[in-house]
Amino acid sequence: MAQAFQLGLTGGIGSGKSTVANLLAGLGAAVLDADAISLTLTAPHGLAIEPIRHQFGAAFITAEGALNRPHMRDLVFANPQAKQQLEAIIHPLVSAETARLAQAAQTAGHRCLVFDVPLLVESAHWRGKVDQVLVVDCLPETQISRVMARSGLERAAVQAIMATQASRAARLQAADAVIFNDSITLDELACQVSAFFARLQLSLASHF
Repeated sequence: MAQAFQLGLTGGIGSGKSTVANLLAGLGAAVLDADAISLTLTAPHGLAIEPIRHQFGAAFITAEGALNRPHMRDLVFANPQAKQQLEAIIHPLVSAETARLAQAAQTAGHRCLVFDVPLLVESAHWRGKVDQVLVVDCLPETQISRVMARSGLERAAVQAIMATQASRAARLQAADAVIFNDSITLDELACQVSAFFARLQLSLASHF
């Protein structure tokens, strides 16, 4: 079986990356969501729970057996070493589960695998694992207004989140293709995604 084409999808918070992922899925791509996989691993009795309990203590696990996210969020915000320790637990498990799901999708006949990775640019290993990187881009002010509207966060809180992510310039530099999702309708975004996927399909014809 020929190797499926592997597309890395990323974008800053509020860029519309998840919407683009859903549109690509609707066009027939298999979307592997790193955040969703991570949430599964830290859900009640997920594979990451016991390693987290061992590393950080029972206070970081809820009565239901899930990661106590508020406690962990406070800890990693104040302690960079704790953040590294948590990532050392989570990242290998996410990689293993992503690989398993990717193999299953390819076995099911998918020719295009989309790896939806919010921190793809920040990661040391993701860029080398995909054939192309698609960045969903918008103006920083648009990111702020979208996240404030959907989450109720204050401007400063959104800006703090954005400061932990790669800069817009860094994402664009890493991109093989860009979808500019700013001041357009959902239908217009869908047209951009469809056009991109059609071009990708043409390249896939030579990939197999």
